[in-house]
Amino acid sequence: QVQLVESRGGLVQTGGSLRLSCAASGRTFSNYVMAWFRQASGKEREFVAAISRSGGITNYADSVKGRFTISRDNAKNTAYLQMSSLKPDDTAVYSCAAGRSVVSTAVYVTPSQYDYWGQGTQVTVSS
Repeated sequence: QVQLVESRGGLVQTGGSLRLSCAASGRTFSNYVMAWFRQASGKEREFVAAISRSGGITNYADSVKGRFTISRDNAKNTAYLQMSSLKPDDTAVYSCAAGRSVVSTAVYVTPSQYDYWGQGTQVTVSS
């Protein structure tokens, strides 16, 4: 069992920045691919970014590429999502997810590939 706890999101203005963190406990953090998903009101959950077990490989949704950066610190059992140049369209509940993998280079983009989820945190970008 893995428990994931996201940091508090918040309200930011268009063009602003925000960093989310996801603290994991329970199992060996480095055995898990980590990702961030988001769900805006009335919309489907969508993939934002993922990072491989060692952190060497990342994958981003086209909508956030160049603006968001996913990272992880395996010594601290924590994953991060640095968000910059935020837009109103980025407003959503952001959730981190952990997916066990035996492949060190794997990054997953679909929710079904993840085993554990955080409770989600609201990020609101004002225009």
